[in-house]
Amino acid sequence: MAALSYTTTATAWGGRMGRVATSDGTLDYQLSMPESMGGEGGEGTNPEQLFAAGYAACFHNALRSVARKEKVDVTDSAVSVTVQIGGTATDGFRLAITIEAEMQGVDRETGQRVLDGAHGRCPYSRALAGNHDLTLVLVDPS
Repeated sequence: MAALSYTTTATAWGGRMGRVATSDGTLDYQLSMPESMGGEGGEGTNPEQLFAAGYAACFHNALRSVARKEKVDVTDSAVSVTVQIGGTATDGFRLAITIEAEMQGVDRETGQRVLDGAHGRCPYSRALAGNHDLTLVLVDPS
C-alpha cells in the first residue's frame, strides 16, 4: 500500500441531534434529524448530507483525473450524489447512492468510460464496494 498522504479526524457529540467538528476546526456543524426519520427537522445538517457532499467532491476529482489521463475536456462538468438511508433498527440500515455526472460537450460513449473509470478510482467508491446499492448516471446535458 502506498503511504497515506492526508489524515483528518472528526468527532461527533450527541449523535444525529448533536454536533460534529473536525480536529482542526475547519468544519463545525450542528446536526438535526430529518422529520422523515422521526426527528424534529431543524436547521442543522445530517450525516447523509455531509457524506453526499464529501462523496460528490471526491468523485468529481476522480472524474477529472480520469478525463485528464484520457485527454477528455470536462471543464464544464458536475457531479451530484444522492444518498438515501433505509432499513430498520432490527434488520440494520443500508445506504442507496446515486451518482449523477454531467459532462458538457462529451459524447455518451466517452462520458460513460470516464464515469466508470472515476468509479473505479474514487476512494469512496472503492471503500464502499458491495456495501450499498449504487446507481451511476451519465446525465444528458441537452
